[in-house]
Amino acid sequence: MGQSIDKTSFTPVDFERFEEKLHYCLEALDSLLARPGFGQGSVSIGAELELYLVDGRGGPLLRNLEIQAQSNDPRLTLELNRYNLEFNLSPVFAAGQPFTAIEQQMLETLADLQSLLNEEGGSVIPIGILPTLGPNHFGEAVMTDTPRYQVLAEAIRQSRTDVFGINIDGPDPIHLVHGDVTLEGACTSFQLHYRTDPARFGMLWNAIQLVTPLMVGVAANSPLLLGHRLWHETRIPLFRQSIDDPEVGPDGWSKPARVSFGHGWLRGNAMELFRETVQLYKPLMPLVSAEDPRAVVAGGGMPLLDELCLHDGTIWSWNRPIFDPEGDAHVRIEMRSLPAGPTPLDMAANAALFIGLAEGLADQLEPLLSALPFSYAEENFYRAARDGLQAQVLWPNARQNGLQEQSLVSVLNQLLPTAERGLASIGVDEKEYRKWLEVIEDRLSTGVNGASWQLAQFNQLMSTGMNRKEVCRQLLAAYQARSIANIPVSQWADIEQAEA
Repeated sequence: MGQSIDKTSFTPVDFERFEEKLHYCLEALDSLLARPGFGQGSVSIGAELELYLVDGRGGPLLRNLEIQAQSNDPRLTLELNRYNLEFNLSPVFAAGQPFTAIEQQMLETLADLQSLLNEEGGSVIPIGILPTLGPNHFGEAVMTDTPRYQVLAEAIRQSRTDVFGINIDGPDPIHLVHGDVTLEGACTSFQLHYRTDPARFGMLWNAIQLVTPLMVGVAANSPLLLGHRLWHETRIPLFRQSIDDPEVGPDGWSKPARVSFGHGWLRGNAMELFRETVQLYKPLMPLVSAEDPRAVVAGGGMPLLDELCLHDGTIWSWNRPIFDPEGDAHVRIEMRSLPAGPTPLDMAANAALFIGLAEGLADQLEPLLSALPFSYAEENFYRAARDGLQAQVLWPNARQNGLQEQSLVSVLNQLLPTAERGLASIGVDEKEYRKWLEVIEDRLSTGVNGASWQLAQFNQLMSTGMNRKEVCRQLLAAYQARSIANIPVSQWADIEQAEA
């Protein structure tokens, strides 16, 4: 949700006008999707990388406004909490060496940010959840001071019928009550954007949904929150519980979650998803533009669809459709489930696997989807988030007689040739895709990803009798040193006694 906000309070009339405009936007978008040539163009990949700013002791550094201003890089944007920034990568074409280009952009920006932070005695770190966060690192005092976030936080608070309660199981279960949405700011992501031919949107959407659980498991990097060992990808339950009401409200039924895996396999094109967004969810911020999108489309122009884009940005599905009116207007898929980190190299490899699997499976989906009802794909998603590389998943087989569990690692090993084929089909150089999929292959072989490495080091440090706060600080210092070296997490050494 990148739009600026110039209004902080709303009336019932504002909501009525906004809801009416949402339906006008849907009509306009439906016409656009039927317009010959709309959205056609080269396959391309974009990404957003959310980052932590930390001080010399490894705690959060509340300086995002200042660092953004000093950087003068328009690709850097603010996040909800003052210790986070987001880097919006420049899109790259899929043909050639896209993942090397993505890695290079991340390396350059991390180096530039680090140069600025050196003067503050701080650092920038890509990690799903900062291990050193404490209870005092949440609340209004840490929220980025812009109208956009103030309005969003208040709107979410008013939309709930209960307090912000966090209940996550794991080796050290956590139960806490908090007063606002800033817990969501603990979750930092590496979000991919994928643009393809509109005619292939539906099959690619379903393929991405199918493989998202596998990606969450192999890329997990968020096992700790407030010193508690929780899920391997704790971002998944934390983000949802920071935004949504409990499963069942006081009236006996649950509203559709604004943070969800989705509501079923896509039957048509992107229009179905945008309609779902409007018809299932109440608006949070009813800012109404002067544009009449239907008139713009009728005149052959390209509408901005401001209301639809704003509303879409307040539904945080783990995969969601994006309408982009700028330049070569199109609809693309945003994949939001991957954590930030551990390294630019690992994130580029995750991107290669994600897109390769989706492209490789897209044209053979029909027998797979009939063999795996959507509810089981959703079950896979939460299993993978909980158990990471150790997860057992239900994976479809066109010849199956009944569902069977398999290890997530074995499924991915079987699918690596599919990912190669998918990447080759969109023009990725052979040397390029082999390089990045070898990173994944090594991760599967060693059983080490960001989450498993952090947990192993946490357990080892705890065994020395060190207190949890110091364990988290030393764990982060070791993580940071290895992340800066940009070697695959599967090859990270354990923490040596000298480091601790």
